[in-house]
Amino acid sequence: MTGNEIREKFLEYFERQGHTRVRSSLLLPANDPTLLFANAGMNQFKDTFLGLEKRDYVRACSSQKCLRAGGKHNDLDEVGKTARHQTFFEMLGNFSFGDYFKREAIQYAWDFLTGSQDEGKLGLDPSRLWFTVFGGDDEVPADDEAAALWEEVSAKPERILRFGRDDNFWQMAETGPCGPNSEINYYLGEHPEDPNFNRADLVNGPGDTTMEIWNLVFMQYNRVEVEPGKYKLEPLPKPSVDTGLGLERTAVILQGKFSNYDTDLIRPIVDFTARLAGRNYDPETPEGFAMRVIADHARATAFSIADGILPGNEGRNYVLRKIMRRAIYHGQHALQLVGPYFFFKVTDFVVDLMGSTYPELEASREFIKRIVRIEEQRFGATLTRGLQVLDALLSPLPKGSMPPYRELARLYDTFGLPRDLIRVILQERGYKVDETEFNLGFNDALLQIQIHQAATGSKPQGFAKVKPVYQRFVDRKCEFTGYDETRTEGALIFGLIKGDQTVCKLNQGDEGEIILNRTPFYPEAGGQVGDTGVLVSANGAHLTVHDTFSPLSGLIVHRVTVDRGQLVHQEIPPQWGQSLAEVKVIAETYPFPEFVTAQVDVEKRDATRRNHTATHLVHAALREVLGGHVKQAGSVVAPSYLRFDFTHYQPMTDDEIKEVERLVNEQILRNVKVETDIMPVEDAIRAGAMALFGEKYSGMMRVLTVPGFSKELCGGTHVRATGDIGVFKITSDESIASGVRRIRAVTGFDAYERFREDELLIDQVASSLRTSRAELPAVVGKLQDELKKARREA
Repeated sequence: MTGNEIREKFLEYFERQGHTRVRSSLLLPANDPTLLFANAGMNQFKDTFLGLEKRDYVRACSSQKCLRAGGKHNDLDEVGKTARHQTFFEMLGNFSFGDYFKREAIQYAWDFLTGSQDEGKLGLDPSRLWFTVFGGDDEVPADDEAAALWEEVSAKPERILRFGRDDNFWQMAETGPCGPNSEINYYLGEHPEDPNFNRADLVNGPGDTTMEIWNLVFMQYNRVEVEPGKYKLEPLPKPSVDTGLGLERTAVILQGKFSNYDTDLIRPIVDFTARLAGRNYDPETPEGFAMRVIADHARATAFSIADGILPGNEGRNYVLRKIMRRAIYHGQHALQLVGPYFFFKVTDFVVDLMGSTYPELEASREFIKRIVRIEEQRFGATLTRGLQVLDALLSPLPKGSMPPYRELARLYDTFGLPRDLIRVILQERGYKVDETEFNLGFNDALLQIQIHQAATGSKPQGFAKVKPVYQRFVDRKCEFTGYDETRTEGALIFGLIKGDQTVCKLNQGDEGEIILNRTPFYPEAGGQVGDTGVLVSANGAHLTVHDTFSPLSGLIVHRVTVDRGQLVHQEIPPQWGQSLAEVKVIAETYPFPEFVTAQVDVEKRDATRRNHTATHLVHAALREVLGGHVKQAGSVVAPSYLRFDFTHYQPMTDDEIKEVERLVNEQILRNVKVETDIMPVEDAIRAGAMALFGEKYSGMMRVLTVPGFSKELCGGTHVRATGDIGVFKITSDESIASGVRRIRAVTGFDAYERFREDELLIDQVASSLRTSRAELPAVVGKLQDELKKARREA
């Protein structure tokens, strides 16, 4: 059974069980600074499990692209050495958000694994399966329920093992959802009926003959901090399920292999690398190890670049650069793939192999090749420089002495000089290299460097937390009315916030935050800045809104100053206020219902709308002029300007900038109606809508279309017709990272002011040189020639 068939069988099986198939999120985590990369299937559902986001389904299944090469989950240095470790892999998962729990999760897993292949299942031999459950500790009792449920589905009692917290208890962080988990292990050996081979001590034990394939996590507790350093577990009101089945490991079983690298998901890449090197693949040789490293790292590289992660010097970009340079080094050092570049050919083969399953690879093929070639060129220069520094560092040291691990680690960290190469050079020059001391000393020095980098803010750390005061309003969904109006009357106050506390009133001069049941104010999202304006209460209080943001899905917070008057508010039960009828009941029931009229600053909103729609036109124009590899990598949409970051490998030429401006202004002059549709995100993407990097999409989404030119997922506010933009002008083009460029532009009145300023400058220069506008270039050129001549004579 091929890897593609296994993936599809899994997804189809859980669709039959009422699960919604959800596409893999990007490797670039959406709105989550706590992760370098998506490293598990549950990442995209994190806010749903935390109760901060509600979806229109309670069961889901997915095949998630994962990358583990940094942070808590870092398998980079083990890649190629073992049969299982990879940086890039696919995780199959089924999820329940407060719907089913342990019983159904265990029944589904048993049925899918052991059921007949003719019925769309895997048909595994139960005698090869082992099951682990949480054995309990001082804080959490043993998970006897899970053990009993495994017996209920026909697992033999002697095959159900109990382990401690390290193996069978899952938690996201020090606080938050957590719970016991149950792992399924599979015996790969040749003697499944012989207890001397297929035995319990190999589960979570030595060797690779018994491997974990599926992890069922039962989130049933919330771990809260009751005082500094002390925690307690509270039962979750809606326990949930999160599972992960490794696709590559499952392919090992169903294809009769022993190593992930021998499955049809990876072996073709290994063989392609072997052909490039003119060698046969032998897994027991250093060359075979290098081929495995290159194959894994080529997958990680191709998918990362396609998902908008590019090699750089900080954070996830730095990790990708390290992955790429490790592969390039092994190709050059072990396989003698020197001279013409090779790694871009391997990543291109990855696109051939996996592009039909993941169309984003095919769409980014040329861009992936270009970025990888550029990095190969740079690494050649960097490697030369790193070796020079290493030579200068070692030359004063006497033979047989201990090498300075901290400085060696800096060479690895700064120049990407592989530790394998450092070790070989030390041995060749006669320096003392005890393998244990080298690894301990090198890793300790590298850890200290990374701790320093984290402390100085060069790498993400910690978990992003939503302030508890906002979590109180998690069930308060605020209706955004701003697509149709800029003034909303009769908006009910759900809450007043001052500092980190809810309050009953805000007095004149106070700064605070207000949550309403309906508002025309757009919260900062998708690059668009939050709206500003005023709130006026029924009793005459007047407040200025300085900013609007959304700390939780569906919750809109207005940051305000009370200019005059006073707001008094009585907290209303969360089940009230979701409809106009309920608002009327509140007005009759509660003594202090406070209603306000919310008025957006229309001039700023209109300017922001012009710039936001213009970013969509710019995106489409850049893709037409520069190529399909162009994807948005960030944006800012403000009233006075727009900033658009995009993937591209070189500066735009004057002609390219001119053509982009022409295309955008051509669409503006067409004055076509901007169409907005609301549809499921999967349908929108199938219809050709662009999804933007770093954004999270789920359920029903707004799709903005400029007919015949642009179609994107977007929840922002936009003009009704392209002609409302007025005019568009690019003001700058600059590089902000390797393979990422940034343009700034203006529209409408700001573009008009820009043209007016240019006119004044030209007129002033022409007047000072006593010439006409038409002759200005010739006069300036003549003056430059005269100046050069005078300088030569001087």
